[in-house]
Amino acid sequence: MIKKPLIQMIALCAFALTASAQDTNAMKTLIGVFEAQTGVTIVKGFGQVGSVSMGAAVISVRSKETADAGSGHKVYGLGVEIEANPLPKQRILIDDDEIDSLLAGMDYLLKISYDVTSLPSFEASYTTKSGLRVFAYSVRKNGGIQMFLQYGDYPRIALSSTQLSQLYGLIDQASKNLTALKTGK
Repeated sequence: MIKKPLIQMIALCAFALTASAQDTNAMKTLIGVFEAQTGVTIVKGFGQVGSVSMGAAVISVRSKETADAGSGHKVYGLGVEIEANPLPKQRILIDDDEIDSLLAGMDYLLKISYDVTSLPSFEASYTTKSGLRVFAYSVRKNGGIQMFLQYGDYPRIALSSTQLSQLYGLIDQASKNLTALKTGK
């Protein structure tokens, strides 16, 4: 008799923990915190910049402008979506103030070579506040440098240098779009 309420309570706690874990990803960014406000009307604007196909995955980049309708205060950033069937679509927020460092990290990875370390293996990575990770990896100096994109526990996605360059171009274009939006040009 006592087992049924105990099982229900355990299930409810597990559900609550899962729900809070999902919310914490968005809360690591300024734009995520801003969009999660309650008691105010939030307007989320976005513009599709483009997408890159990476095997079975498609990575899309959007410019984002989020506003508090009452005060007029606005925050800017990027929305990156990873769609890789049969996995659920992942939506990642990147704050406007970290776009330049993300681009610099991606540029570094595009130029990386074996002389980055005197040891035979290496991994170099850039991770955003929300957990989007771009990294280069090599097991041995003559084995080739591999590039990957990963978000949280989502499986990593292999990238060619061409695909990483295309993704870099999309993020750079989104940054330019945001600059023009903020300056009114």
